[in-house]
Amino acid sequence: MEFIRSSPLAPWLLLCLAVGGAALVAYLFWRWRRTAALLAQVSGELAQAYARDGLTGLLTPRQFERELDDAVLRGDFDGHRVCVLYVDVDHFRATNEAYGKKAGDQVLQELANRIKTGLGPDTAAARMVGNEFALIVRGGLDAGRQAAATVAAAFVAPILVQSKAKSQSLTLTSSVGLAVYPLQAERRNLVERAAMAMRSVKLAGGDGFAEYDPQLAQARRDSASLMHDLRGALERQEFQLYYQPKIDARSLQVTSAEALIRWRHPKRGLVGPDKFIPLAERYGMMQSIGRWVIEQACQQAMVWRQEGLSMRIAVNISGQQMRREDFAEHLETVLVQTGTPANRFTCEITESVALENTAATMQTFEKLRAMGVHVSIDDFGTGHSSLATLRKLPAAELKIDRAFIIDLETSEHAQFIANTVVRMAHALEMRVVAEGVETRTQRDLLVQMGCDELQGYLFAKPMRARELGVWAVRDHNNAEALFRPSLYFES
Repeated sequence: MEFIRSSPLAPWLLLCLAVGGAALVAYLFWRWRRTAALLAQVSGELAQAYARDGLTGLLTPRQFERELDDAVLRGDFDGHRVCVLYVDVDHFRATNEAYGKKAGDQVLQELANRIKTGLGPDTAAARMVGNEFALIVRGGLDAGRQAAATVAAAFVAPILVQSKAKSQSLTLTSSVGLAVYPLQAERRNLVERAAMAMRSVKLAGGDGFAEYDPQLAQARRDSASLMHDLRGALERQEFQLYYQPKIDARSLQVTSAEALIRWRHPKRGLVGPDKFIPLAERYGMMQSIGRWVIEQACQQAMVWRQEGLSMRIAVNISGQQMRREDFAEHLETVLVQTGTPANRFTCEITESVALENTAATMQTFEKLRAMGVHVSIDDFGTGHSSLATLRKLPAAELKIDRAFIIDLETSEHAQFIANTVVRMAHALEMRVVAEGVETRTQRDLLVQMGCDELQGYLFAKPMRARELGVWAVRDHNNAEALFRPSLYFES
């Protein structure tokens, strides 16, 4: 009775006692306790749902921010620095398109498990948006760099996914950015600056790590300004094509010319493709720019043929272009309009694009095969191509990445890779082109290996079409001449 009198529900309980007796009060009290327990359970489950990502089991963005607040407060108290890493899975969209969302979810789950396993107890990890992760690491730059290495290692081992009743082994890469409190950022912009560092890696091609630098903020402003100017560059006719010859390794005669786009900016001067192509791809402008390059290159090839110059024309094709259903049709139309034989046109496609294996990309490959277009795998050696993958592609040519050519004179490892690529390509009846050849020693080594074509500053820098015509016909009787560019039709 004392409990009933002291309870805030005393009037209601006394009424129940008068009507139903002690048994009713006991029953109602039991129901109230049970309801309270259920509410506590549901509340806990909701809190867990808010705190943990349903797919990966990592922290949610909201909980991550709370953990970061705690880490910063502890850091202010005990003097420990706080690192934030921001991670993006490279080419994840292509993985989803190729193998389906279920396989993409398997990839994220496996990566999350590897990250959790590899990191220590003083670390928190969250899934932020889509295929982006964030991590909190207590400690200085060294601790942050070590955590970045752990994250990168999580991507190295192949991931086995189930797709369409068959297993597929995937190898992915990551772009990782790091910012450190209080050295490089305040609490309010710590995550933002880590993400900014990550985006700088993405713009450079991905598969890397970067620490936040104050210059990144200026670079971001410059990028925004460049993007604004890029939108109207095509209409203002500010793009130009330069051409760099490829040389037959044995005869030293020119076999083809690669078309390379440059942007003649009214204020910045000549802007290289490494500055604006990533922006064009990111903001969906690559389709119109890519079409312009194909049209201009084929028109120039037509002019050269009329002047008696016979060589293939090569154009770099982006992943976005390869995924377009109408890419092959547009190319075929341009070839017909300019009278360019399909087997005299080369599509240079990077190894990473060739490895996408999406339905749209493979369909485009098949169309190019049917048309008889020459396909070259560019930057070979930087990805994870297998012999089985290469056999499936309608490629007639491999280009050894310049990174291996640079060290050719001093590195046995680079020599081994180059020699292996040449032998493998020849076994598949493919020609091999070495790009970035700058010294005679490099040339001699590549010729000994059996490389078919060479390209680089040793022979010629990229030049305008008219300059290439003059370069091609001028007399090279000089004993120092390293090439004989006899491009004219033999009578």
